Amino acid sequence: QVQLVESGGGLVQAGGSLRLSCKVSGRTFSRHTMGWFRQAPGREREFVARIWWNTGATDYAASLMGRFTISRDNAENTVYLQMNSLKPEDTAIYYCAVRDGVALATNPSQYNYWGQGTQVTVSS
Repeated sequence: QVQLVESGGGLVQAGGSLRLSCKVSGRTFSRHTMGWFRQAPGREREFVARIWWNTGATDYAASLMGRFTISRDNAENTVYLQMNSLKPEDTAIYYCAVRDGVALATNPSQYNYWGQGTQVTVSS
């Protein structure tokens, strides 16, 4: 059974940084895509970033590029999201997800497995 466990969320002041982690277990993926999404209260889940595991190629939501960085540790089977210069509008539950195969994959429906999410709250 595939499990994704996020960690690293919390409360931070505007301008601060957080690094989220997502560890994948339960299955070995050969060519897959991992993504980060977020969902604020009353809003739809939105794409944040994704990484192709085998090449490390990344993609970001245009509005977040330059502040957020996605990376992975192959040995630890973990994907990270470094978030800098945080703003109150970044407040949301952040989810990681994985899908079989390599794809642009910016839509939540394109992912097969999801974590439980980690809360990020940015105070002004």
